[in-house]
Amino acid sequence: MSIKIVADSSANLYRLDGVDFACAPLTIRTAEREFVDNESLDILGMVDYLSKYKGKSGSACPGVGDWLDVFGDADEVYCVTIISTLSGSYNAAMTAKAQYEEENPGKKVFVLDSYSAGPEPKLLVEKIRDLVLEGKDFDTVCKEVLEYKEKKSCLLFSLESLKNLANNGRTSHAVAALCSVVGIRLLGDVKDGLHPTDKCRGEKKAISTLFNNMKEKGYAGGTVIIDQCFNENAANALKILIKTEFADANVRIEATSGLCSFYAEKGGLLVGFERG
Repeated sequence: MSIKIVADSSANLYRLDGVDFACAPLTIRTAEREFVDNESLDILGMVDYLSKYKGKSGSACPGVGDWLDVFGDADEVYCVTIISTLSGSYNAAMTAKAQYEEENPGKKVFVLDSYSAGPEPKLLVEKIRDLVLEGKDFDTVCKEVLEYKEKKSCLLFSLESLKNLANNGRTSHAVAALCSVVGIRLLGDVKDGLHPTDKCRGEKKAISTLFNNMKEKGYAGGTVIIDQCFNENAANALKILIKTEFADANVRIEATSGLCSFYAEKGGLLVGFERG
């Protein structure tokens, strides 16, 4: 029996050790250019271009055909998508699931709406991988990763720029301009969409507030993935805070891929972590 794990590129994950894995790319678009979020994307070039671009920009999700392509011919497919209230990726994956199962009787597809982006979907994908490698059956994997999502995984963010969010209609241009002029970092989490929680002046204050917010959400020393958009200094500062209080914590610093670099922009941090 063949098993495959797939995710869209919002998970900042193009490869996954130990299992058959595939990534369905999202696309970043302006009136002039298009950037496909795959391993060949020049992320720094894209980020620099977008920082100077003054027009409207946006993203496009994988289509049904894209999802069917990454499903391949596996007997069991586990699929993780970006938050459904901000993208059509989940709906496209669900349509692909229905078509795949209808055309391949006996084969199964599980689609999980992460209600998140970046390192939290990455935690979910890795949890599925670990359960599969433990030999758990399909129904058990689905049940346990849903429990993990509800009880354990969480996402917080810190953003230095809101330009692309404003150009994409996710926030107002007035708020984006305020942050850029006075050096405010916007902190928040993801619920039905982006949910701001704090406005901090300066990176040092933002990092300490972010760590306090993690603990308020229930962080107590579990795994942390810090996906940074060209801001390793801030990511390392947060890692030091975490390791100072929770010496045995598994803290990884990784880079944002195309889609998350588009929304987080230079200086942004996305922090996925385990509660409890």
